[in-house]
This record gives sequence, C-alpha cells and structure tokens, in this order.
Amino acid sequence: MAKEQVETEVAQSNSMDISREKALSCARAAIDKKAENIKVLNLTELSSFTDYFVICSGTSDRQVQAIADSVEYAMSSAGFDIISAEGYSEGRWVLMDFGDIVIHIFQDALREYYDLESLWADAPRVKIPPEYYGPAASRLN
Repeated sequence: MAKEQVETEVAQSNSMDISREKALSCARAAIDKKAENIKVLNLTELSSFTDYFVICSGTSDRQVQAIADSVEYAMSSAGFDIISAEGYSEGRWVLMDFGDIVIHIFQDALREYYDLESLWADAPRVKIPPEYYGPAASRLN
C-alpha cells in the first residue's frame, strides 16, 4: 500500500473518530436537558452530506429549545461553530447542522410523523455510553 494511501486512510479514520465524539458530545448535552429516546446514527457509509445524525425528543417547545441551547453551548465550548439551525422559534423540530453532525430535536408527534429512524434504517446505531445517563438511564434510553 502506498504511503499516501495509508496517510489518507489514517486521516479519514481520525476524522470519523472526531465526528463520532462530537455526535456523542451532542447526545450528552441533550441528556443533560432530559431529552428522551436519543439515537445516534452513523451515516458515514450512507450519506455524502453528513457523518452522523443525533435524533432525540423533548416533551414541549421549551424543552426542545433548552436541548438545542445545551447542544449549541457544548459544541461552541468545544470550538465547533454551528453552520445553520432551523425551527428554534417554534420549538417543535429543531434541526442543527454542524457539518459532520446534524442534530434533530423533535416533539414526539413530529418525530413519529417524519420517522427518520425508518428512513435511515440501514444506518448503524452508535451506542451511547451508560455513564452519560447517570441514574435515569432506564427511563431515558
């Protein structure tokens, strides 16, 4: 294998590791605001526009907004700027684009309607470490 090819594969592997860690950081920030039914989907082999989806639910417009605020703060604190966001003012479905990570924060009815998990059923799920949940793990995961 040529040296350049090995270096490229190592760089891609490191990039995916960073993206995975960013996705898990977003999940942790959502958990901190009591988000429910959190899923992290690995889209690296299925999508050209992002590497990971983080999908979660809030029970009210205020909670959806609080989850979005928590995710944005966590990412900003880590040095990652948001590219765009949609739906924050309504608080029913907030979409946050960080480039390699896209966050979807839904109220339950809209999450069921759009059913992104079924649309991306071929995407491998990333296990969220249990320590991210603390004592509430059985209710929120």
